[in-house]
Amino acid sequence: MAFSPEKRKGTISGIIFVALVAASATYIAGLGPVQKLGISPLVVGIVIGIFYANTLHNHFPAAWETGIVFSAKKILRFAIVFYGFRITFQQIAEVGIEGFMVSLIMLSTTFIMGTWLGHKIFKLDRDTAMLTASGASVCGAAAVLATEPVLKAEEHKAAVAVSMVVLFGTIAMFLYPALLKAGIFHMTPQEFGIYAGGTIHEVAQVVAVGSIDGPDTEMAKAAVIVKMTRVIMIAPMLILLGIYLSYTAKKTGTEAGGVKLVIPWFAVYFIGMAGVNSLIQGYVESGASESMAQTIQSTIANINAIDTFLLTMAMTALGMGTRFAKFKGLGLAPLYAASAMFAWLVIGGYFITKWVVAVF
Repeated sequence: MAFSPEKRKGTISGIIFVALVAASATYIAGLGPVQKLGISPLVVGIVIGIFYANTLHNHFPAAWETGIVFSAKKILRFAIVFYGFRITFQQIAEVGIEGFMVSLIMLSTTFIMGTWLGHKIFKLDRDTAMLTASGASVCGAAAVLATEPVLKAEEHKAAVAVSMVVLFGTIAMFLYPALLKAGIFHMTPQEFGIYAGGTIHEVAQVVAVGSIDGPDTEMAKAAVIVKMTRVIMIAPMLILLGIYLSYTAKKTGTEAGGVKLVIPWFAVYFIGMAGVNSLIQGYVESGASESMAQTIQSTIANINAIDTFLLTMAMTALGMGTRFAKFKGLGLAPLYAASAMFAWLVIGGYFITKWVVAVF
């Protein structure tokens, strides 16, 4: 146990250490050049964590390891639950059936295709293939973090998936506006917003691409709302993934002593938090006084800021458990799998968006 009498001091020291590194990552992410690139504190955190794991790891007390693991596992689940305060069901309703259908189709097809290609064609292990697919299909690094405990995957596998998300998400941030300005995308601002929200990896990257003509445009609003629709879909996706894992374990007989259904309760609580936030926002919009509305919005903003820091801690701790030696044998397979998913998101996503808008 992490907080047993003999481990308590080391665990607390490890958590404090992770928090200090996460604070440094947050500061770096806030610097002008880094902020302009849309690089989140989560990404900075994992980079610093990986650097620590492969250079300075042996110079710090081994007793801190329990605190690092606690941050990567327990704090992560807590942070994912409170991620629900970024979403309301009203926002999802605003974008209409078109945004919902694009989100659903792109998430399901990308996850299924990415897992199959990664595992069967490019010979990745199942966990790495699924983690990479979850990052591409849902919401980037946060989705990898949320999927990792369901799969009970090793830290270095999640780090591979996050690195692919960072690479192709960054490419998308520059590619989408360039293709739009070149006239290759024949879309209305609303359509392009739906397309960007339904296919780009990270929330921050969607905000950057959707806001190329301004943060309050029809395009920007559609992009962010569709992206948040994808984010909330991570909860049912993880529940279905848990059911699938239990089914395959039963079918192959790999679970000793009976089959245990894996239900990611933090995903269920995540939906609950989104529901609470929806009720709160409904109250603000329907009849709250101006002072009360400001207090509520300020409180939620603070919750989201704390939650981002906790996610950064989890990502930093994930990096701290990643040794380069564990990557041996993977070769370019993760890059090939991520490239295939990116091609589907860019090309397939365009045609899916045009079809959905035309039909619905």
